Amino acid sequence: MSASLRSIEGQDEAGILREIQSALQGLRFGSVEITVHNGQVVQIERKEKFRLQNPSQKNG
Repeated sequence: MSASLRSIEGQDEAGILREIQSALQGLRFGSVEITVHNGQVVQIERKEKFRLQNPSQKNG
């Protein structure tokens, strides 16, 4: 992941990028959502899915 490090209205952009990288770490199935309010990152949410059945096996 590459991004330029510049100030976002006083926010610690390096810290925000570290949190995003942490949310992506080890994620195989799912999503990372970044919420921005008034130009500031206010929330980073990680949603992860766990596959319990082998996709090559079919029911029926």
